Amino acid sequence: MDGKVDLTQYRLSAKDLRWFCDPNLFPFQCVDEIASLEGFIGQERALSSIDFGLQMNRTGYNLFVTGPSRSGRVSAIHQRIKEFIKQKKEEGEAFEIHDWCYHFNFDSPDQPKVLALPRGKGKVFSQKMEKLLKDLRDVIPKTFASDDYKNQRQILLDEHQRQHRAIIQQLERRALEEGFAFRMTSMGPILVPLVQGKPMTQEQYLALSDEEKEKIEQTRQKLLQEINQAFEVIHRLEAELKNRIAELDKKVAEFAISPFFRELLQDYADFPEVVDFLQKLKDFTLSYLHIFRDSQESASASPPPALVSYQRLQDPFLPFKVNVFVDNSSIEDPPIVVETHPNWNNLFGKIERKAFMGAYFSDHTMLKAGSLHRANGGYIILYFRDLITNPGVWDGLKRALKNQEIKLEDPFEHYGLIVPQGLRPDPLPLQTKVVIVGEENFYQLLTLFDDDFPDLFKVKVEFDYQLNKDDQVIQSFACFVKNCCQENSLLAFDRTGVAKTLEYASRLVSHKKKLSSRFGLIRDLLVEADYWARQENASLINSSHVKKAVDEKIKRTSLIRDRIEELIQEDVFLIDTDGLVTGQVNGLAVYDLGDFSFGRPSRITARTFLGKQGVVNIERESKLSGKIHDKGVLILGGYLGYRYAQNKPLSISASICFEQSYQGVEGDSASLAETCAVLSSISGVPLRQDIAITGSINQKGEVQAIGGVNQKIEGFFRVCQARGLTGKQGVIIPSSNVPNLMLEEEVVKAVETGEFHIYQVSSVDQALEILTGLPAGAQLEDGTFEPGSVNYLVDTKLRETVDLLKQLGEKGEGNN
Repeated sequence: MDGKVDLTQYRLSAKDLRWFCDPNLFPFQCVDEIASLEGFIGQERALSSIDFGLQMNRTGYNLFVTGPSRSGRVSAIHQRIKEFIKQKKEEGEAFEIHDWCYHFNFDSPDQPKVLALPRGKGKVFSQKMEKLLKDLRDVIPKTFASDDYKNQRQILLDEHQRQHRAIIQQLERRALEEGFAFRMTSMGPILVPLVQGKPMTQEQYLALSDEEKEKIEQTRQKLLQEINQAFEVIHRLEAELKNRIAELDKKVAEFAISPFFRELLQDYADFPEVVDFLQKLKDFTLSYLHIFRDSQESASASPPPALVSYQRLQDPFLPFKVNVFVDNSSIEDPPIVVETHPNWNNLFGKIERKAFMGAYFSDHTMLKAGSLHRANGGYIILYFRDLITNPGVWDGLKRALKNQEIKLEDPFEHYGLIVPQGLRPDPLPLQTKVVIVGEENFYQLLTLFDDDFPDLFKVKVEFDYQLNKDDQVIQSFACFVKNCCQENSLLAFDRTGVAKTLEYASRLVSHKKKLSSRFGLIRDLLVEADYWARQENASLINSSHVKKAVDEKIKRTSLIRDRIEELIQEDVFLIDTDGLVTGQVNGLAVYDLGDFSFGRPSRITARTFLGKQGVVNIERESKLSGKIHDKGVLILGGYLGYRYAQNKPLSISASICFEQSYQGVEGDSASLAETCAVLSSISGVPLRQDIAITGSINQKGEVQAIGGVNQKIEGFFRVCQARGLTGKQGVIIPSSNVPNLMLEEEVVKAVETGEFHIYQVSSVDQALEILTGLPAGAQLEDGTFEPGSVNYLVDTKLRETVDLLKQLGEKGEGNN
């Protein structure tokens, strides 16, 4: 057969290596001439899912948003919610937006009550309560200081004193009749015996006989009983006086305060909860009038039992204070809240406390709302990663969504810690659409292992990391560039700058027919291009400034790549870029550093020998191989058996090694290179060292696509360029990776001038022809291969090993 192989059939032309955006696609010279972007670019699937979730006004239809970071997910959601609200308003639908207030609970002060009022009415209600308190503190003291009140009170006091005096006088007369003097002392009433109208002295009493003393004592005891009975009447009269004064006070005060309460009751007649509160507040005012009297009287009076703890805080007027917990007076549309730090207090609110005399106290005025309260009746956007890094928050959110209420609790209670004077405020009814932004792997784990998740987040919104490149998307990208210029005060881009930006967006996703949806990264590039344009005092940003921004960004992050390439040039890392070597090939690997990735060549060697061990992966034996790489080596063994052992055993052992590899090897993209190295070692046909190769294979020998194809090509190109391009060097890639090519312009230029080559292959045979320069050889009907081909040499060598092993086996049996 003809020993020559036409390599041009595998070579790619320069136009296949990169998409160059033609500036003439844009009907403008500068982005100032076009309109700003309205809406979002692409993502029809995600936007449709958002619309569905917003329109589904049923329990559990909250949204979980997945997709790449910096793709504008939150901006798109925010914008879509605003459009949804606007559409509903145009359709005449009214949104119920409430102010939420906490007020004093007269039945249980430790359980403040919640109150919902129409938007803007909460602050008004609080102000009216403050005015009511001010009016009461003004009118009540004046009422009790009036002459009319004093006269009525004095009449009651005079009547009481008259009755009291009459009883005492009666006691004095009765005592005289029995020969005693009645006197009142600080220790109470006493009786002193009289002799001839004068108090008996001690000497006179001692001089009396026992019979006389006993008679005096009997009389005294009788009088004391009468005195006790009289004093019971006096105490009853005092109690009656107190009650009559209290009734007078209440009657006078009610007449004075009723107009204030009557006005409020009329204003809030449509709000039963407010009416109930005002009636109880009125009863409280009438029951504890002493706190409104002058300071002297107030200081001397004892506080009611229900207010003892609050009195200690020197705030006896606490029931009049209304806590406007959520004030929506400044908004007209449903709230849209983005919570970037969802710890317990920020999301669910908190109960503040005051220290007083070594103890902590709290009341309804110290309840603070969280973002979930502020979003009630609207929408809240949360980041899942932030939720799960704050203890208890995820479970608390699920509990709130399941129960459709927000409980204001102290987080310490969840951990069994003692909470001083814990309040139990009424929960708020929750009517909020929750949107969580997270990664795809989180969504999958939650769906599999969290039983509550599927019932609470029934709408998945998937943002794609790439966009289909069509005319509409291209023009929308130009409008996006204009938006960025306006929002960030950048110089205007001309159409060459826009075209270069689109090429960068295509490079980000490694696809000539796609564009990246990670608009945050593209915005960063625009800002950096503006910087370099200003350094040149340019009036517009063009393609050279965008390219400068890309190159400088790579320069800032490519230190490790440059150091590795230096080691290759210094022959510390052994890489051949010319000559022929048997059982050795240049594989390609990608190093991903997070913000930067690059490719580098790696020497792969294979050694074959007699045996039945099969293919030995040295990386695996040394525990430096990942599972996917192990799978690739096993597939290699399957391919050898499928290709060459249909009519004979595969009586050979092979070892494969990534030379100078001191860290883990993962992925199957080297399986094509490993296969070629093994076949070269078996056949004895040397492989070209000026060509690197990448690709994975299946057991049929078909070459499959791999990742990082651009970085791999550029990595080998830089090594060859540093040593000098010969016009023969190149890289073999899978044919299925051709759409992924978005190579650097320097590589494209080298291919265009014939200094470097890119080859595409779809099978192991095609790769062998490029690396050996010999035909691979088709398999004949008898199972052999075309003479003179690489496969023929491999098959011949394998047959020889079978015969040799058979001979060795016969000799062994003969010796036995």
